[in-house]
Amino acid sequence: MERTVRWLKTGGEGIAAMINAIDDARESVRLEIYIYADDATGRSVLGALVRACARGVKVKVLVDSLGSAGLSTDFWKPLLAGGGEMRWFNPFSLRRFSIRDHRKILVCDDRVAVIGGFNITDDYAGDGVKRGWRDLGMLVEGQAAAEMAGAVDEMWALAEFRHQRLAAYRKSIHSRCDTIPGCDLLLSAPGRGSTPFKTALNQDLANARDVRIASAYFLPTWRIRRELAQVIRRGGRVRLILPGKSDVAIMLRAMQSLYRRLLRSGIEVWEYEPQIMHTKLIVIDDVCYVGSSNLDTRSLHLNYEVMMRFPDPAITVGARELFEGDLVHSRQIHLDEWKRGRSFIARIRSRFAYLILFHLDRSLTFRQMASQG
Repeated sequence: MERTVRWLKTGGEGIAAMINAIDDARESVRLEIYIYADDATGRSVLGALVRACARGVKVKVLVDSLGSAGLSTDFWKPLLAGGGEMRWFNPFSLRRFSIRDHRKILVCDDRVAVIGGFNITDDYAGDGVKRGWRDLGMLVEGQAAAEMAGAVDEMWALAEFRHQRLAAYRKSIHSRCDTIPGCDLLLSAPGRGSTPFKTALNQDLANARDVRIASAYFLPTWRIRRELAQVIRRGGRVRLILPGKSDVAIMLRAMQSLYRRLLRSGIEVWEYEPQIMHTKLIVIDDVCYVGSSNLDTRSLHLNYEVMMRFPDPAITVGARELFEGDLVHSRQIHLDEWKRGRSFIARIRSRFAYLILFHLDRSLTFRQMASQG
């Protein structure tokens, strides 16, 4: 099965591609999403799903119950009435609320898939500069889409967490690397230790010379931070685009607690200024990654995530162009200026935010996972 890819350069372009793919579907539609909102964008996608049902297409929608906590089940009545199916991932429970499905995947007819960082809300309706959150993704055709369809089906089967004794099995099937000609599909699940995404990332960083990362939430492991510093020591270059504006204030403070150490090691830090940045893009020499995973504790250890790795210089050219385009709208942070502008109270708040998100959130989630074993 031949593979073709196309970069979706904005959230608005991503949502439009999703609606077009659903409207073109003739056999099946699988949608797995973290945040789905009852707004103009959400209703537009729902309309496409209902139209697909009317054509006899088999439609399944899997929505994270916490990420979409503001969405009523009644919203899905037109889909259910048309013969479509909908499930909540991990229906809310105080015993396991921290275990989340953060993946964003659409697969149509097992041959076309859309993957990226964008959720289905009006927040993404724009170009990320003049209007809407800054985000991106990719449309993939071919075998990779078929593999993603299987991954969605696996999550669908276990979404309601009725199989508590199968916790280890849940981990095994949702944490793997599917090697497809020209790319790797990296599926990660909550748990201690390595995941396919972390393993591939560390291997690519080991000999890297040019690293470009745009990450909405950036609290990487100590090993990833060490690998980034090693790139500088080898004479390479590391550039980070991080959000100057964020939808999660505590995350912004936690990220800023790392700035001094990053800058002292020679890593360049830039802040994206026009809009809230939600991008997840990694470029390491001639390899690029795109998908749902941030480089923070929650994505690296605690969520279900999906990333695609492309060891393809032709595809990576497009990733570099996207990164450079965002760099134009970003402000570089300089160490001396940063130190002068930070008050003692601001530094304390940042360290406290880091403690909560890097340590306490992980401890709480692992405790909940242990109770489900």
